[in-house]
Amino acid sequence: MSRIALVDDDRNILTSVAMTLEAEGFEVETYNDGQSALDAFNKRMPDMAVLDIKMPRMDGMDLLQRLRQKTAIPVIFLTSKDDEIDEVLGLRMGADDYVKKPFSQRLLVERIRALLRRQDALAGGEADVQEENRILERGNLRMDPLRHAVSWKGIDVSLTVTEFLLLQALAQRPGFVKSRDQLMDVAYDDQVYVDDRTIDSHIKRLRKKMRTADPDFAAIETLYGIGYRYNEE
Repeated sequence: MSRIALVDDDRNILTSVAMTLEAEGFEVETYNDGQSALDAFNKRMPDMAVLDIKMPRMDGMDLLQRLRQKTAIPVIFLTSKDDEIDEVLGLRMGADDYVKKPFSQRLLVERIRALLRRQDALAGGEADVQEENRILERGNLRMDPLRHAVSWKGIDVSLTVTEFLLLQALAQRPGFVKSRDQLMDVAYDDQVYVDDRTIDSHIKRLRKKMRTADPDFAAIETLYGIGYRYNEE
């Protein structure tokens, strides 16, 4: 049973969403501000977090930043109806997805299930397949799906589930272009619609993280109007 943390200062949202998720078989923990959630996470990390952005004591952006210092668990942001700045900034800071308020609880459940399936797929695989066959090496890049581990020139880089899947999809076929639609299929389930800006934001965040290991990282090339390509160095 996956444990989902809901963090929102609206008690009505906490109560109604928690009831829905529990009916779907999830274990749910609720918090009405970011600091309370962080204190609890420091003792026991959930399998996924759903965070409101505007909260007292510690807002969702600050909480996400603290989380990304220690974990790559999937994170969904709850954003204001018309606040695109929140969406883009959240994705660039390392959120995996966002849902706009007011939202369909069924949609939120599907987004949660999609992220958990993707996380399970990264850690899955047949037991009789040798571990080294799952490791992807492309020049300075090394990716180990079983351990959700990425390194560049021997330096470890911490990626979210979405960032890992996008990099893996690009690096599997160096020199070949992946359109945004193809990358959406990799990163999201068919039931979930996202726009081009979402993929672009994840790629920008991915590049930024790789450049912490190597300021000259340029393996991911943008082909404007077409998509992205991984160039093996």
